[in-house]
Order: sequence, then structure tokens, then C-alpha cells
Amino acid sequence: MTINAAFYRGNKTFVVEKTEAQAPGAGEVAVRVAYCGICGTDMHVFHGNMDARVGHNRIVGHEMSGVIETLGDGVDGLKVGQKVVVRPLDPDLECPASKAGYPHISHNLKFLGLDTDGAMQEIWTVPAHTIHVLPDDMRMDHAALIEPVAVACHDVRLSELQPGEDVVVIGGGPIGILCAMVARDAGGNVVLSEVNEARLAIAEKLGFDTVNPAKEDLKAVIEARTGGKGADVVFEVSGSQPGVDAMTAVAATRARIVMVAIHAQKPTIDLFQFFWRELKLIGARVYEPEDYEKAIEIVKNGGVDADTVITDVSPLADIQKAFEELDSSPTALKSLIKVGDV
Repeated sequence: MTINAAFYRGNKTFVVEKTEAQAPGAGEVAVRVAYCGICGTDMHVFHGNMDARVGHNRIVGHEMSGVIETLGDGVDGLKVGQKVVVRPLDPDLECPASKAGYPHISHNLKFLGLDTDGAMQEIWTVPAHTIHVLPDDMRMDHAALIEPVAVACHDVRLSELQPGEDVVVIGGGPIGILCAMVARDAGGNVVLSEVNEARLAIAEKLGFDTVNPAKEDLKAVIEARTGGKGADVVFEVSGSQPGVDAMTAVAATRARIVMVAIHAQKPTIDLFQFFWRELKLIGARVYEPEDYEKAIEIVKNGGVDADTVITDVSPLADIQKAFEELDSSPTALKSLIKVGDV
């Protein structure tokens, strides 16, 4: 079957071309893709920062929704026509991490859409174990948020957030906003710190208390709100040195700090504060199956305001323009590509 697919060709260039859909082999499922979000990792690909990993002939994309088109041999429990999302992790089950119960961060993990071709194509063939079935009434554009919401669900779960605890989210990009929403859904009292005024406006529209640390003293604001205690849980989602400085400054005694962002440069961390206040630093990388199921539940129940988070939708034919606009736009939060009519 001939389909349309968007290939990354290097030098900030995507080309939409005809290609042959990959028929599902044993244990695989072919999914007709509806929508695919542009992830921060996809932007790193666009900028050429991952050329050594993805090459110049890769179909990217993993924040997707779709409908099962075909089942390969030996696939049970799924059927053609079901609405689904893909958890894009294909682990090495023989490595020590997998054997210890952590296949989501296995030593030789393949991330679908980076290490393999991804969802920016009309038919995407994936291992059956990556499939999560959606409710029949879920909107396909909303469902494209499941993957990044699952990231936030993983972060919040690892934080051990309890209802009523004070939370600071540092960084108001897509994942920061979603962490804030999932933390609020879990009962946290959330303050979001962000320097981009457009993203602050989105956060305020979503009902969050916000602080612009370029204009206000974040530590003083949090201490005033918490009676001098500080935040019980801090999510560092900015990927910046000021964000790392802030994460220990706002933390309460025995606070849990979750490192969500990827830091391109090794940041300087105030380790004395970990000693002085017995802080806990938690790394959070991707997600596990239960995080996907929780994300589906939250999106279904309106815990994430999908219509506000999704700021623009472009057809697959305009993928180049969509990446360029997202690269230059100070206002976009989550951009989707409408890959096909599903």
C-alpha cells in the first residue's frame, strides 16, 4: 500500500513523499495515524542535534493517535478499528534493567520514532506490546496528548505527591504545563514558574497561580504562600541553570525534587541543600504502562484541558512550515500534525 510520509532530510528539512506501508509481521500491528504531536525531541532532530542517531532518512513522531488497520500473526486481544495510542518503547528484555523490572529504561532501549521510523506517516507498524486501546468516544486530536500526559503521570507518580501538598513546577512549556495539570489532578497546590509571558497567559487561563522569576523573587513568593515552609514537591522542567538554582531554593525540608528536563550542559547543583534539608532528587525519564493508562483516564475525564493545550494543527503536507513556525513562535504550546483522515 502506498502512503504519504514525512522524511527528515537534515539541514532543518522535512520532505513529504510517497512510500510503501510496512505490512505487520508476527506480533506487530499496523495503525492508521490520525494526529501526531511535535515533541521537544522532534525539535532537537529538526535542529540537527540528533543526526548521528536518526540519520537523514527518518520518519519521526511518537505523540500520536490512530486506529488499528491490520493485525500481524499471533496478535491477540486487539481488533481492527479500535482507537489506539502507541507507547513508543521497545526494550531489550535481556538487559539487567529489564530483568530488575525496569524495561522502560532498558540498557538498549529502542525509542520508536527516533531509533525506528515513527508516526509522521499514514500507516505506522509497531510491536503489539506498545498498543494502548482508547475509549470509543475519545477525540483523536485529544488522544494525541496521551504520550506527553503519560510523561507527566510518570513524573507525578515518582514524586509520591500527596493531596494538599505544595508544588512548584519550574518551566511552563508543554511538559511543564502537563505536569502542573496532573499534579493538580492528584490534589497538589500548584504554582508554575515561567519567564515566557505567552505561556504564563496559557497557564493562567488554565487556572494556575504563576510567577515570572525574571520579575519576581520566586523563593520569596513560595515562602510567603507556604508560611516559610517551601514546596513539598518541585518539578524541574526548564532545563536551565536558573531552574536548577530555583529547585533547591524553593524546596521545603525533605522535599522531593523531580528532574524532568534534559540538560544539554551539566548544571551546577547546590548539593549542600540536599544535606541541610534532607532533600530527595528523583530522575524521571519516560513512562511505564500504568502511566499510559492513567493518562488515558485523565484526558478522558477532563483533567487535562486539551483544547487549550493544543494551540495549532497543520496537515502533513505542511509539516515543514509547522516546524519552522514552532521554532520561531513564542506563543505555541502543543502543535499537532493531522497525518490522515481517521
